[in-house]
Formats: sequence, C-alpha cells, structure tokens
Amino acid sequence: MKHLIRILLGTAVGLGLISAALVSEPLAPPAAAAPIASTGTYQEGTATVTAAASKVKLPKRCKTKGRVLCISKSKRKLYFVQNGKIRKTVSARFGCYRTPTRNGTFHVFRKNRHWVSTIYHSPMPYSMFFSGGQAVHYSSDFARRGYYGCSHGCVNIRSWSGIAWIYKRIRVGDKVVVYRG
Repeated sequence: MKHLIRILLGTAVGLGLISAALVSEPLAPPAAAAPIASTGTYQEGTATVTAAASKVKLPKRCKTKGRVLCISKSKRKLYFVQNGKIRKTVSARFGCYRTPTRNGTFHVFRKNRHWVSTIYHSPMPYSMFFSGGQAVHYSSDFARRGYYGCSHGCVNIRSWSGIAWIYKRIRVGDKVVVYRG
C-alpha cells in the first residue's frame, strides 16, 4: 500500500499537480534521546540536557584522533566526537527515499556560515559540505516540523545553538562518518 501511495505521489509531482515540498514522507517520531559517552551537559534545542555515563556504541571509524562528525541514521543523531569521546549530541534528519543521504566515510571539504542552496534556493546556515552538494546544516523546517519531513540528501540539524557550537569547532579536512546503525 505504501509503495502504491509513493508511486501516485511521485506521479503527481512529476505532472506538476503538487509540489515536491508537500510530499515529504512522514517518519516515525524520534527515538528517546540517546545518552552521550561522558557525564556532563549539552544543549539540545532550547533545553539543557544532563547526561549520565552512557552506552552509545560508535563505529571504530568514529573513535580516532581528532574531530569526527559521527552520524547515525537509525538513531537520528549527530555525535561530535573528539579524540574518541562524544562531546556533543544533536538530533538529525536525513534525505527521503528519492534523495537519500549517502552512507560512508567522508571529509569536510567546505564550510559556509550563510550558504543558500543553488538548486532549491533555501537557506542552509552553518553548512559543512562532505559529499558533493550534501552538507550538515541547520534546518528551520526540521525545527518547525520535526521528523515529518526530510531533506534533499543533507543532514539537517534542528538545534541552532547545537549546530553553531559544532560549526565553530569543525575544520575543513575533519572526518564525517554517516552510517545506519
């Protein structure tokens, strides 16, 4: 049934009957906030969260020297990892089935604080590009609609203060790991 609905919606978009922006596939509500690896506090949206010692299992490729944006699609989280320890956790949203976010190991090759998409003409503040046009960036749509939407392949971050904190610390050349798990 879902497959039939996707086909019908895709046809409607292709014929110009409805806008692609209206056809974001609704996703399940977010999972409970994942604890972070060390005791401390972090900012998630407007709330300050106090974290206890945790059991977040990061892939080995995230536990290296230096800074890593470790992004779990299944947990819907971006972990800012430094020298193998999680320093910040923020909620993340990804591409739809037609424009998926690529899995793999990448490196930040460009940063732009005030980027606007050249294809979709939408603001992408705090952009950190890692694979072609795919970037980690703040999304006002994610902040407004939550998981009932998706990106065109980018990693959307809901927390303005969280992405600003991460953007300030990430450098061009830092590792980005996107995985399902």
